[in-house]
Amino acid sequence: LQNFLCYTCKEYVEDLAKVPKEFLQEANVRLIVIGQSSYHHIKPFCSLTGYTHEMYVDPQREIYKTLGMKRGEANNVSVRSPHVKSNILLGSIRSVWRAVTGPAFDFQGDPAQQGGALILGPGNEVHFLHLDKNRLDHVPINTVLQLAGVKTVNFTNKPQIIDI
Repeated sequence: LQNFLCYTCKEYVEDLAKVPKEFLQEANVRLIVIGQSSYHHIKPFCSLTGYTHEMYVDPQREIYKTLGMKRGEANNVSVRSPHVKSNILLGSIRSVWRAVTGPAFDFQGDPAQQGGALILGPGNEVHFLHLDKNRLDHVPINTVLQLAGVKTVNFTNKPQIIDI
């Protein structure tokens, strides 16, 4: 994650929360989210997003540095995460509101730190690595699931139409 207050990260993790544990178990895959703030932000963030898979923190950003994750935003990249529903103004206002009204007023990590996605293992072998260029440069979750051999998920809230 970029950080726990980032609205794009929140909305991305809300969709990660929709990945059924059975899909992961069938493929022998673990879904792990790593944030860069203190561990005491994990429980409120999971409650907010509905995320029930594994989550860890790296407050010193050692994993971020080791993987070469960027700080700052590349504005010339025109990408749009399919998992982000809010526009930048409303999303930013909600993020600041959560920071101000939260039990521990802090910005929960370096706001300039970018995140990414990777598929690791077995062992230390990296099979896939995507370094986000900006807060909207998320790899679609279904892309990562497919690459990891996990069944994909329908993330739309639209009702499915089934022809009989």
